[in-house]
Amino acid sequence: MTRFGEFSRRHFMTSVAAAAGSTLLPRALTAAPPQDPVVNTTQKDGKSVSREKVSWKVRPFPMKRVRLGDGPCKVAMEADRQYLHSLPPDRLLHTFRINAGIPSSAEPLGGWEKPDCELRGHYAGGHYLSACALMYASAGDEDLKNNANTVVAELGKCQSALKSGYLSAFPIEFFDRLRERQRVWAPFYTIHKIMAGLLDMYVYCGNEQALDMVQKMAGWTAGYTGPLSYEHMQRVLGTEYGGMGEVLSNLYAVTGKEYYLEVAQRFDKKQFFDPLASHRDELKGLHVNTHIPQVIAAARCYELTGDRRYRDIAEYFWDEVVSERTYCTGGTSNGESWNTDPGKLSTELSTNTTECCCAYNMMKLTRHLFGWSPDARLMDYYERTLFNHRLGTINPEDGTMMYYLPLATGYWKTFGKPFDAFWCCTGTGSEEYAKLTDTIYFHDDESLYVNLYIDSQLEWPEKGLQVKQATHFPEEQGTAIAVVAKSPTRLSINLRIPYWVQGGSVKINGAPLPAFASPSSYLTLDRVWKTGDKIELSLPMGLHIDSMPDDETLQAAMYGPLVLAGRFDAVTKEMTYGDYEPKPGDQKKVPDIVADASKPTAWIEPDPKQALTFNTVGQSQPLTVVPLNRVIHERYAIYWKVNNKTT
Repeated sequence: MTRFGEFSRRHFMTSVAAAAGSTLLPRALTAAPPQDPVVNTTQKDGKSVSREKVSWKVRPFPMKRVRLGDGPCKVAMEADRQYLHSLPPDRLLHTFRINAGIPSSAEPLGGWEKPDCELRGHYAGGHYLSACALMYASAGDEDLKNNANTVVAELGKCQSALKSGYLSAFPIEFFDRLRERQRVWAPFYTIHKIMAGLLDMYVYCGNEQALDMVQKMAGWTAGYTGPLSYEHMQRVLGTEYGGMGEVLSNLYAVTGKEYYLEVAQRFDKKQFFDPLASHRDELKGLHVNTHIPQVIAAARCYELTGDRRYRDIAEYFWDEVVSERTYCTGGTSNGESWNTDPGKLSTELSTNTTECCCAYNMMKLTRHLFGWSPDARLMDYYERTLFNHRLGTINPEDGTMMYYLPLATGYWKTFGKPFDAFWCCTGTGSEEYAKLTDTIYFHDDESLYVNLYIDSQLEWPEKGLQVKQATHFPEEQGTAIAVVAKSPTRLSINLRIPYWVQGGSVKINGAPLPAFASPSSYLTLDRVWKTGDKIELSLPMGLHIDSMPDDETLQAAMYGPLVLAGRFDAVTKEMTYGDYEPKPGDQKKVPDIVADASKPTAWIEPDPKQALTFNTVGQSQPLTVVPLNRVIHERYAIYWKVNNKTT
């Protein structure tokens, strides 16, 4: 049986040598900026100037260099694109205009963007801009770029009318309430989303007005926080403030104005950071998605200051959450919080488990850690979360998104209404599915890392290379990678060998290599590559069990990286959309599973007629089991109570 905690960085195994004299881990690497170059550099006398004190050892390609082919990621991206196109700019701008005293006759949006919702503006002026910018970068969607540019220009008018650099869809008096510690939802959380959206519009779309606007917002933030004493500011940080530290750090990286980094560090919350820096898990009782963005900010501050304490905070937090507070899907939280001591998850299964924002932000954090130290186990976690928590939480029919991914047995997935939800998870989902190209491939100056097996094409103009990955993964247990090179090029291609692989092999130009690599490592193929070269990678999958850390009789079945779900009867449209509250009798009762303790997966067998479909064996009633990400409108079960028998 595999437990999720075994994939913690603290348990990383020493890698071993792999194929044909190649090495498994990278040699010492040349430092370089971690994200899209624009995020971290400015031009000075025609030369790029990096702000990084600690650069990533490996870095992603700009998203414009990677394009998705057919497959589940393309389906999710296109659903997201459809949803973004459905949102009229005038409706998005309505509450901003009203707040700025500018007339608007547009129909207001509903849900968390309603004119009386205290979080209004977080999606319309924030997530939407980020998602459009990311979709332009990853898919070249000019229409979305133009729509977003229109929104930026109109938001600029609102900012001018409000004066002082402030920009929001709610009155500035919300910040008076925050200063006085009166009840208010999360004003800085919303300001962060707007700032991040504007900065993304500059980074990915080259919108200079957006950069000017976000700097004005940063100036207003500095003016608000500056007069507060340290102790007063720490009290203010008791109200959720999103990724203010991250966006201000990124603004410093773009502009080189150290003032922004100083303001970013005003958002360091001592009560949260100090235990993590001392390697103490004091996470019980915390609101999860209030705190993951704070750790992303710590990671960013480490990169820009070199202060090792920030790295300790980020790495320990990731270790602890992944090994002790994460479910089989890669998700974390129950009812938005961590409610138990480490490793106590068996009682934490409900309709409100695993908030989608948490998965999104843990994946963002994982990319930072991978950039610092490119270990395959980090990408094992990333893949698990992508295929089980992110794919399958967007409705492929209309692009609507989920808030929670319920893990309680016998419930179903609920999606937000298109114009009447705008949850935080609608926002992070809009971003996530627009940037599915950003982690497939990483590189350093001499190596390519193939992290995810997703049908895609990479352009690497600096090397004169094109890499085409053709796969139907996960239906296909492996991938094929073809190379096109302007001239023969020496390069190490590092292929991730996942933790779940059962055997495996690789061929180059049809010739099998005599050796392979161990699970959770990279197989390095170091040679001169030329046009026509082809890599064929076989990654056999098998059934395995992921049990609860505190109750081994509560088990989830997995096939390769995929969490399997018992699929039951369909639910109504009313239950599929909105804030439907389960009623007595709604839960589907499912039978316990009887399994042989010596053969824990023998109760499931593949269906010979349908790919990635399984049937139960020797149970009280026949059940069909499929990947969780394929269940959209039906009740399902993931964790099963297993009664073990011995032979």
